[in-house]
Amino acid sequence: MKGLIQRVDEASVTIEGELYSKIEKGLLVFLGVDKEDTIENVYKLADKILNLRIFEDENEKMNLSLKDVNGELLVVSQFTLCGDTKKGTRPSFDKAAHPTVANELYEEFLKYVSNHVAVVKHGKFGAMMKVSLVNDGPVTFMVEK
Repeated sequence: MKGLIQRVDEASVTIEGELYSKIEKGLLVFLGVDKEDTIENVYKLADKILNLRIFEDENEKMNLSLKDVNGELLVVSQFTLCGDTKKGTRPSFDKAAHPTVANELYEEFLKYVSNHVAVVKHGKFGAMMKVSLVNDGPVTFMVEK
C-alpha cells in the first residue's frame, strides 16, 4: 500500500465539472493499493500518515503531525501509484489490486482515518477526477506499508 502525501493549504476534487470534495489546511493523500495488501497494511499506513511529523512548530521545524495541527484530510484513490515503470515506456499495472479489493481497502482506510481526524473528505473510487491543490512548502512524501 502506498500513499503519496502532500501538505496543502487547500485541495479539491472535481468530477464531471462539479466540485466533489474540498479541504483547507492539511494533507492530500493519493492512495494506491497493491495485490498483496491486507487490512493490516491499511491500519499501518493510516497510522503512519496521521502521525508523520511534517507540519511546522513554533520554531519552523517539521515537528507536528496532522492530528497535532487539527488538519483536514483529502484521500484520493490512485491505482497508477502501483504502476511499474522499470521496463519499457508503458507502465505495467500487474501489481495493482483488483478494483473490488482495492475499493474495500480504500473504504476501510477512509473509515479508519475518520475515527482520528475531524474532517476527512475523499474522491470517488474509479472516477475520472480533476485534483487541484496548493502545496504548502512544497512538502511531498511517499509512504509505503
